Amino acid sequence: MRSLFFKIFIIFWIAQSLIFVLSTALIIRHRVPHPEFVLNALFNEVQAESLSATEAFESGGCTALNAMAQKNEGVFVLQDANGAAVCPTSHPFALPDELRNATQTIGKRVGDQYLWRVPATSASGKKYFFLLTVQRIEKQPSLYQDVFHFTFPQLPVAIAVSGVTTFALVLLFTRPVIRLRKAARALAQGNLSARVQQPPQFRTFSGDEFHALAHDFNHMAERLQSLVDAQTLLLRDVSHELRSPLARLSVALELSREDADPAMATHLDRIQREAERLNHLIGQLLTLSSMEAVENIQTFEPVQLKSLLEEMLPDAEFEAKMRAASVELDASCDCVVEGRRELIYSAIENIVRNAIRYTAQGSKVEIRLRRAAEPSAPVAIIEISDRGPGIPAGELESIFRPFYRVDQARSTDTGGVGVGLAIADRAVKLHGGQIWAINRQGGGTTVQIRLRIADTKHPQQANSPTITSAF
Repeated sequence: MRSLFFKIFIIFWIAQSLIFVLSTALIIRHRVPHPEFVLNALFNEVQAESLSATEAFESGGCTALNAMAQKNEGVFVLQDANGAAVCPTSHPFALPDELRNATQTIGKRVGDQYLWRVPATSASGKKYFFLLTVQRIEKQPSLYQDVFHFTFPQLPVAIAVSGVTTFALVLLFTRPVIRLRKAARALAQGNLSARVQQPPQFRTFSGDEFHALAHDFNHMAERLQSLVDAQTLLLRDVSHELRSPLARLSVALELSREDADPAMATHLDRIQREAERLNHLIGQLLTLSSMEAVENIQTFEPVQLKSLLEEMLPDAEFEAKMRAASVELDASCDCVVEGRRELIYSAIENIVRNAIRYTAQGSKVEIRLRRAAEPSAPVAIIEISDRGPGIPAGELESIFRPFYRVDQARSTDTGGVGVGLAIADRAVKLHGGQIWAINRQGGGTTVQIRLRIADTKHPQQANSPTITSAF
């Protein structure tokens, strides 16, 4: 899709070019007179020449008339009323009958010459005839030459200037929009620190609508970041504060078992299960908060995905047996990626546990590991598939948000609290990977993880803060 910059530039440039072309056409029309005006001007000039010749003859005789003839471009003869030359001439005229008998100004082309016969009356009242011949110059009319004469270099220069002006105007209009679009895209991808960069501007443009829009966007982003940071801080603080009373509750529970009646064992077991569930939830929240506090991972180590999945498989199979399900691993490559082993393990484990929780009884959870070639670099693809009820298409991206569950009733019988997939999403993105979910044909869901395969020839080493996983 063409950018707004390109569209505005083309529209402005074509519009201004058409304006200049039309303006040039009007200029040509005004500068090239109509033939009728040309003929009228020529008649007036010939009549003026005839009066000048009669005045010269009557005032200075043939001497003055010959002097005037030498200055004239054409050849002329002054005749009296009877048609005889008033002065001797070496240029006799052979006039056609229509010129010889004409009583008014008339011109005619004869051969390669133009002949004019103009009746003239001197200041003394005497009648004369003024004969003029002008050599015809052959010139082939050319529309291209005329257009070139009147449009070059004016029109090319005008179009070039209009193009530069349009380019500057388009930059002035579109660059603020492009900066705003980049900041909005970064904000939508989760970078709450994204802001619209405001370069130094002239005072004339410092208070325009684009500047105000960028200021409002930055204010909105700052407000959004402060709210999210406050929410994250509150969540972390509450989780820490709950750990202490939960520990005391566990101690009190054990003391109560020693003095309690055997009939109270069922109730005490229920209290213990709820306390363990709460402790697990607090651990997940602390892990998520610690991940959100880290922008990227700089300490890398080789992680063999096949051995990691094989290590995870026994625990997954044990948990699946409790739901009369099974887990199958199909690893076609021993892919090695660079990252933090505990984070990758936690991400995959959360997805596998979620698949076991939702898959149908007697079904199978499939874990596949394969290698795929992409233009930038080879990637390892991990797919965890279940045979559960599936996820509505409009909610496939939302399941990776913290505390989001497809079951809005949040019943403990239908799954967890919606933190495990958020932890997996954050862990994968910290490794520069991708994660998404799709519905399977025949029912169920597949969660796919893509991680770039490590280049073992150039390992990366650096220092970064340690992230503790609480599971």
